[in-house]
Amino acid sequence: MMTLLTGPCVIESEENILRIAESLKQYHEDETIDFYFKASFDKANRTSLESFRGLGIDEGLRILQKVKDEFGYKIVTDVHESTQVAQVAEVVDMLQIPAFLCRQTDLLVACAKTDKIVNIKKGQFLSGSAMEYPVLKVLQTRGCNEATYENSLKHGVYLCERGNSFGYGNMVVDMRNLVTMRNFAPVIFDATHSVQMPTAENGKTGGDSSMVPYLASGAAAVGVDGFFMETHFDPACALSDGPNMITLENQKALIEKIKKIQAI
Repeated sequence: MMTLLTGPCVIESEENILRIAESLKQYHEDETIDFYFKASFDKANRTSLESFRGLGIDEGLRILQKVKDEFGYKIVTDVHESTQVAQVAEVVDMLQIPAFLCRQTDLLVACAKTDKIVNIKKGQFLSGSAMEYPVLKVLQTRGCNEATYENSLKHGVYLCERGNSFGYGNMVVDMRNLVTMRNFAPVIFDATHSVQMPTAENGKTGGDSSMVPYLASGAAAVGVDGFFMETHFDPACALSDGPNMITLENQKALIEKIKKIQAI
């Protein structure tokens, strides 16, 4: 079964979130997909102080709870500080550690003390092999001392590949990391953040969403446990990460392609 984490980058409004959630029903109803609806209540690492961050933790969690109640979806969202974890864990099914924070011990331990799945995004500055140690921080807190695929699956720890910094203002995906990290945990491939171009657009992060299908297809061919994809009905008007998000229509075609590759 393929795990799929998808939704918009950030909660822009309740209306937009419900519109996108409605469009993702097909994945929730697909018995071959373990579906999680993703949206962030806060984007704490935006390039500029003027950039839109979200609606905040209280309003954001209220809207995510509404999605859960209306559609029955499992929910995943980011946590940025250890003090947020308990409140967020009351709503979500999976806690996500942002890539820049993957070494933050207090944050990892706080997530580990919940009963939620923890998805740790690999830092843009780290090798795949270095991700054994964030996994261990969660596993050891949960009473397990060896980072293996089987132990992480049992104790609810995932790793997420989202590319590495390649010079200034660009990202590149080393497919070897997918193989290496799978020694420690189930691996999710983040197909949309992997095409980011950080700070490439005068104080905003750019990207090239046309590359998303190629990288996702490559990851499917290598072999991963799931995919993370940010999607929007109109990425051009999205308030965060629009250049690397894919449309709802293009995502549907891509998921069908990935399934065919996995079947092979």
